Amino acid sequence: MIDLPQTPSFRVDGQRALVTGASRGIGMGAAVALADAGANVVIAARPSSDLHAVAEGIRDRGGECEAVELDVTDVERVAAVVDEQAPFDILVNNAGLNRPGPMQSMTTDDFDAVMNINVRAAYFVAKAVVKKMLVTGQGGSIINTSSQMGHVGGIDRTIYCASKHAVEGLTRALAIELGEHQIRVNTICPTFIMTPFTKATFDDPERAAWIRSKIKLGRIGEIEDVMGAVVFLASSASALITGSSILIDGGWTAG
Repeated sequence: MIDLPQTPSFRVDGQRALVTGASRGIGMGAAVALADAGANVVIAARPSSDLHAVAEGIRDRGGECEAVELDVTDVERVAAVVDEQAPFDILVNNAGLNRPGPMQSMTTDDFDAVMNINVRAAYFVAKAVVKKMLVTGQGGSIINTSSQMGHVGGIDRTIYCASKHAVEGLTRALAIELGEHQIRVNTICPTFIMTPFTKATFDDPERAAWIRSKIKLGRIGEIEDVMGAVVFLASSASALITGSSILIDGGWTAG
């Protein structure tokens, strides 16, 4: 009788997950996906009715979810909030910002705002979560929300592309540093996803047509297109994957 391998589980039952920027869009989708897969989810974002509505919605469908009002650019507050919580097994570092426009129109405020959220906050949220992961010694999974623009360039996106290329570098360096502790660090890299974050872009017919022309599958991404990748990277199904990127780009970066 042949000894067949066992398919790894895509469940994360009983694990604790922190998702930042979770009041809408991709962060909301990540929180829902992890709760559906059995995780106890803590969602964090700046104060808003949306944040609490997401948590309530997840609980209404049978999941476990707590909402925490948090500005991820406040490094001291982030450290305090994470310290108050039980250790997390999963982090989805999703809070992000874009201020598109030609380089000559960009200001120092634009640069600092994007870098502070996309890079600085991601770094220090991860630092706070990893501190407690190391204490438990049980390993974990960090999923940084990057972008296809972390692998290519884009029109009117000099600052955003720079920030997401930085996230890719941070992810690989952390994967090397934390591998011996069984903490995996990867990125998800979506194309343009239909969210409130991208509404202004799609309101421009010329820009929307250009985007569709670049996506080989011929359609704009939806939040649901990202959710499966989050669960995969959080679960033991990706146990040997670290320092990698999952490109959810409909073929944009294929050429």
